[in-house]
Amino acid sequence: MNYLKNFMTKTVKQLVTHDGSFHADDIFACATLCLILEKENETFEIKRTRDLKIIKNGDYVFDVGGVYNKETNRFDHHQVGGAGRRSSGEGQVVVEYASFGLVWEKFGKIISGDERVVEIIDKRLAMPIDAFDNGLDLVENKYEVTPYYIQHLFFSMRPTWKEESLSKDTMFLKCVEIAKSVLAREIIQAQDALLAEELVISIYKNTSDKRIIVLDKHYPYEYVLNNFPEPLFAVYLKESDNSWQIKAIKENPKTFVNRKNFPKAWAGLRDEELENITGVKGAVFCHRGLFLAVAQTKEGAIKLAQIAVES
Repeated sequence: MNYLKNFMTKTVKQLVTHDGSFHADDIFACATLCLILEKENETFEIKRTRDLKIIKNGDYVFDVGGVYNKETNRFDHHQVGGAGRRSSGEGQVVVEYASFGLVWEKFGKIISGDERVVEIIDKRLAMPIDAFDNGLDLVENKYEVTPYYIQHLFFSMRPTWKEESLSKDTMFLKCVEIAKSVLAREIIQAQDALLAEELVISIYKNTSDKRIIVLDKHYPYEYVLNNFPEPLFAVYLKESDNSWQIKAIKENPKTFVNRKNFPKAWAGLRDEELENITGVKGAVFCHRGLFLAVAQTKEGAIKLAQIAVES
């Protein structure tokens, strides 16, 4: 079945992938190609098929065809030997490419404009999707309750055995639209995070007591400050309610272990109770997990952080 997008008088580019069941890698590969072609104001149609003639004549062929050749826009990984793997340092996981990673590797910089963004998106989104598609577990499943990955969102979009009138092709296109939105937002997040990184580093360098980093905006700071040994708390304005937050810096941003907790006696206290025990007017709240405290003013937030540092 053919799906026409942006039809005008231009030559219509053919995006070809396999029919039948769909997965996150072919969905995001298609989403990436759509974003590229839309950016270039190209017209295109998406074809889901196993017809070898259509596959051979496709302008972009992904997750089908048994060929990887980025020069001719062939992005399959099912052939003998696969389609390569990411270079990996010692002790790092090696993730083979699936169709999303292959397409993103070629076109990511054209979409995002920055090689650093390409690397961030590859690690955050493409690598986990490619790993799943290639049967590689990135995390150990310790419990009966398992994480809900983005792949499961797309699995939920597949027609069930009862939905005989629901087209897989139609649902695939709906998934591609979702993936386009996700990918576009992840690019924006990565671009803005890189800009914030420069600003946070500048603030860190210009802070005398580097145990407490006071930010002029709520930048994404966790991974940046984790690269430095001194920071224990970050202070920033929460603009939605005009309060000042104090958050503990984690030993590792991927864990819940803090470099230093707030005092145990503060756990769960609010307003007057927290003011009385800390002596800080305008103290609002301390989370019982001892990783977050809130104050009405910047001065109060800094004072709470100073008390926590010396406790």
